[in-house]
Amino acid sequence: MARDPLQTPLCRLLGIELPIIQAGMAGGPTTPELVAAVSEAGGLGTLGAAYMEPEAIREAVRAVRRLTAKPFGVNVFVVPMRDDYSRYAEVQPHLDRLGAPLGVAPRAGSEPLPTPDRLERQFAVLLEEDVPVIGTAFGPLPEPLGRAARDAGRLVTTMVTAPEEARLAEAAGCDVLVAQGGDAGGHRGTFDVERHPYGALTGTFSLVPLIADQASVPVVAAGGVMDGRGLAAALMLGAQGAQLGTRFLTAAESGAHAAYQEALLAGRDDDTVVTRWFSGRPARGLRNRFVEEAERLGIEPLPFPSQNTATGPLRQAAAKRGDAGYMALWSGQARGMLTRGTPAADIVRDIAEQARALLTRG
Repeated sequence: MARDPLQTPLCRLLGIELPIIQAGMAGGPTTPELVAAVSEAGGLGTLGAAYMEPEAIREAVRAVRRLTAKPFGVNVFVVPMRDDYSRYAEVQPHLDRLGAPLGVAPRAGSEPLPTPDRLERQFAVLLEEDVPVIGTAFGPLPEPLGRAARDAGRLVTTMVTAPEEARLAEAAGCDVLVAQGGDAGGHRGTFDVERHPYGALTGTFSLVPLIADQASVPVVAAGGVMDGRGLAAALMLGAQGAQLGTRFLTAAESGAHAAYQEALLAGRDDDTVVTRWFSGRPARGLRNRFVEEAERLGIEPLPFPSQNTATGPLRQAAAKRGDAGYMALWSGQARGMLTRGTPAADIVRDIAEQARALLTRG
């Protein structure tokens, strides 16, 4: 019997049937139902937990476990949450003006409360709840957390955007490198944003072979992969799987806001832009009124996480009103392949069937 081209070493390592990972998108899209549906279909579902309180993570993990006994992951941010409000008086008046149409009250001089640094408490919950796969963004797990993960037998995946980052992540003990190209939606996983203010933007299918040729651990392609063609191409270029985020944003189980989903489905293929104005770190999303007006200001936003905290009231008001003009509409560049309300399991199966057919074609 011919070998199944989708049965890569990554599958054996993660204990999954198909080399398809659903990205851990923070902020609400990755509901327990979505995570479980992807895992049940043979892929690896991932909870985006970066902004979640530790006990909320615990509840979500237990909800996933009630829906599936298969492996899944949880993704967290590892960058230190150190605020810098030194330019707050310069930036906040512009945010007040941008938030006025939403009824956001201006902040009278005082800085926001410090951004909570939850990583160690989040990590403790992941160990306590026996989460099998821990994913990191913005760098590898710092010691001693990396050592604790290894001692507990957990697998660690790290998003990397350049070969140098891949070397650093592998040296830190990560088990899987997620090669995130510049076409990926959401936050750029770039480690050093002082060196690369808009993130390292090498395209996915240029980045994958650069990293795969030097890595001794499995590499996963992320960014612009939306169907079986992208998965097949990733495998041909040396990856052992693909991670998809945008493709699942309009799935039946997605927790993305309805207005966000409608904007994704209605937007043009060339509508994405990399901006730092929502969070202070570079992230790719749909161009909307907030992005256009903010980018025209001619000043720099606050650094992460302070900018993310400062824009919180504006984003919350936009969500309450269902106004996509002021939401963070994270999206990859291949947005045009989205479908409305397709069950996540069907998405996984369709991708796998198309990729298998392409890879076994004589």
